[in-house]
Amino acid sequence: MSEEKDTWHPGEIVPASGIYECDCGGEHHWSTDVKTHRFPPLPSGCSGEYWALRKPAHPESGLV
Repeated sequence: MSEEKDTWHPGEIVPASGIYECDCGGEHHWSTDVKTHRFPPLPSGCSGEYWALRKPAHPESGLV
C-alpha cells in the first residue's frame, strides 16, 4: 500500500514539474523545479523543512 506524498525534502527527486513553495509559512520562498531533477536546498535563512507543489507546470494534461 503506497501513500501519496505532498511534501519533499531538499535532495529528493522532483515528482512533477511545477512551482514549489517551502513550508516556512512566509510564502516568500519559491522554486521552479523540473520532473526527475532533485529539489534544491532551502534558501539561506529559511526556517522551513520541505517543498510542496503549489502550481503544476501542465495542469491541463493531468500529468502531475
